[in-house]
Amino acid sequence: IGVVQREAVNLVFLDIKMPGMDGLEVLGRLKKVAESLPVVMISGHATVATAVEATKLGAFDFIEKPLTTERVLLTIRNALGFTQLRDENRSLQRVIEVRTEMVGASPSLNQVLESVRRAAPTTATVLIRGESGAGKELVARMIHRNSLRSRERFIQVNCAAIPDDLIESELFGHEKGSFTGATEKQIGKFEQADRGTIFLDEVGDMSLKTQAKVLRVLQEGEVERLGSSRTMKVDVRVIAATNKDLEQEIEKGTFREDLFFRLSVIPIAVPPLRERADDITLLVKYFADLFTKENNFRPKRFSPDAMAMLQRYRWKGNVRELKNTVERVLIMTPGDVIGEDDLPETVRSSPRQTPQDAGQERAGTLREFKESAERTFLVEKLRENNWNITRTAEVIGTPRSNLYKKLELYNIKQEIDSA
Repeated sequence: IGVVQREAVNLVFLDIKMPGMDGLEVLGRLKKVAESLPVVMISGHATVATAVEATKLGAFDFIEKPLTTERVLLTIRNALGFTQLRDENRSLQRVIEVRTEMVGASPSLNQVLESVRRAAPTTATVLIRGESGAGKELVARMIHRNSLRSRERFIQVNCAAIPDDLIESELFGHEKGSFTGATEKQIGKFEQADRGTIFLDEVGDMSLKTQAKVLRVLQEGEVERLGSSRTMKVDVRVIAATNKDLEQEIEKGTFREDLFFRLSVIPIAVPPLRERADDITLLVKYFADLFTKENNFRPKRFSPDAMAMLQRYRWKGNVRELKNTVERVLIMTPGDVIGEDDLPETVRSSPRQTPQDAGQERAGTLREFKESAERTFLVEKLRENNWNITRTAEVIGTPRSNLYKKLELYNIKQEIDSA
């Protein structure tokens, strides 16, 4: 045990019968000081009970005497190969966790993280709403990573990227010969995600026919492959995301209202980057550090003027656009300091804000203008009615449930708390 604590030991062979201390007792002590160390037990008088006990204590393998060279070498290869694979998996997991970290300290982001913290341990469906590039996928992965299903699979499906005639086959699978081109049986994403999590990105782009089948999975926990009459039970946690106004899609008849209610048990609105400008400095430093480490690149810093310019730019592509911009200037800037002139023309040409209008949003599209106007209207009416939700809903002529949805969508909760 002292050797294991002092030296970098890769593998231990341990005899059951030893003078002074039983091998199983040594195994138990070893696992307390080096839990991941592979230990192979050896015995000349092995019994099933002894082998079972060794396995329970964490033995990697159990071999009997007399030992043969082939058996020992095979055990060594297996044990060291297992250790290497485990270490690689841990390293990959750390990389994934770093890449899927949400960076920032703004109130609106903290609200999202609090929602994730509360939603993750449950099995409730989650509907994540927000603009493209705002970080909806990161929120979904955080929920899965902090859930009781974290050791199971996280299956992601981009509903907007799959043609309508293939989406059902992709989600639910198909039997061989079920349609033209179905030359092999295919397991659907819902089956693949059994006991884990499925992330339906851009769920608003699903056809009504596919929506009906997804609703059945949520209600009954059953899937049926195309071309099969047999239903299969699946245990899947569903997280969906969209950048569309699903209430508007419901009014247009392109999205099922019953599916919307099933998906939005826990709604989470991810704020656009322009509403968390204070986080831009943290994000720029985070992306710069990540890029330089992954590419063995010389560290560079952003000048105060360049950082200020990045903060006042209207990021229509949100965090994704910011990340791409940081990587681009790190590659293309020859010096160690990135100044204003090193930034892309689109960023440099953004209008300068005065102290008076620094906090005001500049709508770049008709949708952004409508959303900004609606948010301003709601805040004004809530203030007039002392933030009484029921009274405000009556005054503006909308159901209270719809007003709650708008508060969630526009992140008005923080203003309520500070009022």
